[in-house]
Amino acid sequence: MSAVPVVAARFRPRLTLQTLTRGDGLLGMKPNGPFGPRGEQVTVVQVDWTYAMDGGLHWECPAPVTVLNSRGTPVQSVVDSQGRAVALQRDLYAEAEALDRLWTLGLHPVPPDALQWRSDEAAAGHGVFWSLLQEESFADFWADQLPALQAEGWAVVVRPGFAHESVAVDAWRLLISPDTGEMLGKEVAAPMHGRPPVVQALGLAPREGSWLLTLGVEVDGLTLDLAPMMADLLRRDSRWLNVRQVRAIDDKSVITLRAPGGKRIAVPAALLKTIVGSMLDLLADPRRAEGPLRLSAWDAWRLDILDAGVARAGVGSAWQFRGDAGLRELAQRLQGSGGPQVVDAPAGLGVTLRPYQLQGLAWLQYLRVHELGGILADDMGLGKTAQALAHLLIEKQAGRMTLPSLVVVPTSLVFNWQSEARRMAPGLRLLVLQGQDRAEAFQAMADHDVVLSTYPLLWRDVDVLARQPFHLLILDEAQWVKNAASRSARALRRLRARHRLCLTGTPLENHLGELWAQFDFLMPGFLGDARSFARLWRKPIETNGETLRAQLLAQRVRPFILRRRKDEVATELPPRTEVIKRVQLLGGQRELYESVRVAANEQVRRVLTHNSFAGAQITILDALLKLRQVCCDPYLLRGVKPSRAMGRAKLELLGGMLPELIAEGRRVLVFSQFTGMLAMIEAELQSRQLAWLSLTGDTPPKKRGEVVRRFQDKTVPILLVSLKAGGVGLNLTAADTVIHVDPWWNPAVEEQATARSHRIGQDQPVFVYKLVVEGSIEERMLELQARKAALAEGVLGSDSATVLKFGPEDLQALLAPLEVAASSPQG
Repeated sequence: MSAVPVVAARFRPRLTLQTLTRGDGLLGMKPNGPFGPRGEQVTVVQVDWTYAMDGGLHWECPAPVTVLNSRGTPVQSVVDSQGRAVALQRDLYAEAEALDRLWTLGLHPVPPDALQWRSDEAAAGHGVFWSLLQEESFADFWADQLPALQAEGWAVVVRPGFAHESVAVDAWRLLISPDTGEMLGKEVAAPMHGRPPVVQALGLAPREGSWLLTLGVEVDGLTLDLAPMMADLLRRDSRWLNVRQVRAIDDKSVITLRAPGGKRIAVPAALLKTIVGSMLDLLADPRRAEGPLRLSAWDAWRLDILDAGVARAGVGSAWQFRGDAGLRELAQRLQGSGGPQVVDAPAGLGVTLRPYQLQGLAWLQYLRVHELGGILADDMGLGKTAQALAHLLIEKQAGRMTLPSLVVVPTSLVFNWQSEARRMAPGLRLLVLQGQDRAEAFQAMADHDVVLSTYPLLWRDVDVLARQPFHLLILDEAQWVKNAASRSARALRRLRARHRLCLTGTPLENHLGELWAQFDFLMPGFLGDARSFARLWRKPIETNGETLRAQLLAQRVRPFILRRRKDEVATELPPRTEVIKRVQLLGGQRELYESVRVAANEQVRRVLTHNSFAGAQITILDALLKLRQVCCDPYLLRGVKPSRAMGRAKLELLGGMLPELIAEGRRVLVFSQFTGMLAMIEAELQSRQLAWLSLTGDTPPKKRGEVVRRFQDKTVPILLVSLKAGGVGLNLTAADTVIHVDPWWNPAVEEQATARSHRIGQDQPVFVYKLVVEGSIEERMLELQARKAALAEGVLGSDSATVLKFGPEDLQALLAPLEVAASSPQG
């Protein structure tokens, strides 16, 4: 009997990228492990090991999640094209290296139960999915990582509907089903070369190249450029990266710079402080080419700071500047206008605008006059919709709205915008593009003043919408386009509009990349491309905590952001009282928390011995999720069996609170991140014969308006709301009490939810209760919320910023036992 021949093969790992949507039967992704919640679009990666043999024989298998116990056999039995058995020699070392490469890319296996499917049939047949921790990260992944992987020999396959092709590909190889002829996907067949150049800035005439600024000083008759010497100073002396330490430097002191050839140059500190305060990002960029600094059309503000600094330092005119006429145009145009002019509310507006709203209206008109985009970022509940409708009405009455205006909103806000437009601006002809029969309405767009569409429908309708120019393009809850490479965001960039505006109470929720995405829509090129922005701004501010750079970014963006706080401008609002209700875990629930904590702590420490903190994220976040679930209710944790000895602290607290509140005549919003927790609260309410309404991601869009109406009509006293479904855009001023059952990592999300009640139109004092398990991970989350809020404050409202994510130093506190942390008195 002859031995089975061993054949040589070429190993090639393959990535297949796919964006899952409702068309694939996916409803969304719930928080699980390292992954937070995602909506109707979830991009996943499938990884396969492939071997190509002589004669066209091909063998492949799915990549394992870990190397241990999953490498398989080094010799694989396969059948060649003639039906003969052959032995394939696998390269297990190369497979292990490829698996390590996946983790370095930031990919993590997606827990199967994290994906929510419409049916069991839709969920069946899928292998192991990998994904990045944030959907918006796939834009950089596509542009930056995949070209490098392709150069390393990886195959890259894209299935139809992939939402993040931000880089053009010269050639594809189509993958066709031999049975049906259907296109299964397409493989990148030519080298990828990264991102295209930044597009021309909005509102400015095309110009040739950039403007060049030389920071020149004369020494012994020679003109030397300060830029490389300043870059050397920044590397040597970290004081120049911190805003408080820079302010502490005496203006009259002398700083020694190192010039080429070993010379030393004494420069007044006041001059260097001016340069650093306006040029830090350019000077500290390690990739900056030698020679003059390049300034874009949006950099006029830097020149004003430099001119003022030169005069203050008393060193005369030190700058050699070439081609500045075009660059100064914008600054002179804005300065000559004298700022926003006072405007009156338009005739026929069905609401009386408050003074701060009239100022906001004037600011919107100011942006329109100067062809600039902007973000109206007032606190939630201050009437951004009212200001936008007044702006639209002024444009119509002035005769400038010769084209319709397009307003894009989340699906949940269509009802709100319809009702508010009818109430506040009945003179505007409103057309809603929604439903399967919306194609019939496309022909009528030109006959209306305002066209209302939604983010999920935008990319589907973009071919039709792109043929219709618009007067204004307004994005409500504009944080929906924080992923600049998503299908909705890419569709927006195809639309033509004279002016663009963003409305959002949270222009910056988690990281600075979200702010970049909105400005990339409003004024392309204003903050550079995504990669340079991450290098020059995100990492130095978010990771390194460079407060001077945060101040510099704030100076750049604040002229185009109008942000008013509720406690500063809406003084007529009734008071809001926040109460932290601390509860103690007792009996079986306390024992369960401690057992889960001990197991999680051991698991995390074990993983950290073999991985970096970033590489252990999936284990860490999974452990924290389990602890949060136990705090909410032990039966949220899979595998916990009902027992009389098992305490349910929060449910028992709610069982006492809600009947008392209703007896007092209160109307209550109950928020939770966990829809399973809301279901348990429903059962508790039913047992106590209390009426309630529910608003979650499973509530059909057509029924959301009815749910809101019934609650606002005060026919039902309790509304249970999932944080994801009810956190934005809703007017729920019938409620005078808000209960947050569980804290969430992002403080802006909780604030948005609370603002559903505490907003213009509320005439009752509002009480906000936050249920927190004493001494647990939930108390640590409150501390981290405060730190995360500082990032947004640093760029949007003050002069400092701190790191926004929890790091290794926080892990011990998050996993601390109840006995150690439980020191606060019960509230």
